[in-house]
Amino acid sequence: MTRILIIDDHAVVREGLKTALRAHGFEIAAEAANSAEARAQIAHTNPDAIIVDLNLPDGSGFDIVTWARSISKTIGIVVLTLNESNDYLLAAMNAGASAFVVKSAPIDELIAAITLSLASPLSFSAKGMKAAINAASTMSSLTAREFDVLSLLPQGMSTKNIATVLFLSEATIKTHLAAIYRKLEVSNRTAAVHAARKQNLFIQ
Repeated sequence: MTRILIIDDHAVVREGLKTALRAHGFEIAAEAANSAEARAQIAHTNPDAIIVDLNLPDGSGFDIVTWARSISKTIGIVVLTLNESNDYLLAAMNAGASAFVVKSAPIDELIAAITLSLASPLSFSAKGMKAAINAASTMSSLTAREFDVLSLLPQGMSTKNIATVLFLSEATIKTHLAAIYRKLEVSNRTAAVHAARKQNLFIQ
């Protein structure tokens, strides 16, 4: 039977996960409420997979992911978090996680992620992964000034107002807008704002 270690600082979450996982045929190897306990339990129980929250009271779950992957290429590592940002998803992938699941997802999505992590621990799966990678690519291609212009578009500012705010000429703003449209593959401001929101390019 597959043995799972649950790492989360909320007891209610751990209890809920234990109930759901047992109902799907998994065995709970152990549980941990913080990074120190997690490291000790991984070393002591040698689980087949771990489910790890990113926000732990004594450190980041990313550190656990990186450490666990450094000592085992076969362990399944599923990140389970409240944070849905593309940055967290990509960071989890780069740290060595096998899957990324948000806590608002249905239990079936988590079970599927665990199953895949066990079958292919060094691969990575996540809902929205393609969009996250595309967004990261878009952000890296936008210049700092283009991003400044893009960030002002949701406010409905005119080209003249944007130019005033950024201390640039209207002609320069138009040049930046043209570059933004090209990189986002859109043809106007409304579409640019929609595309940017869809790709989570705006900083909250």
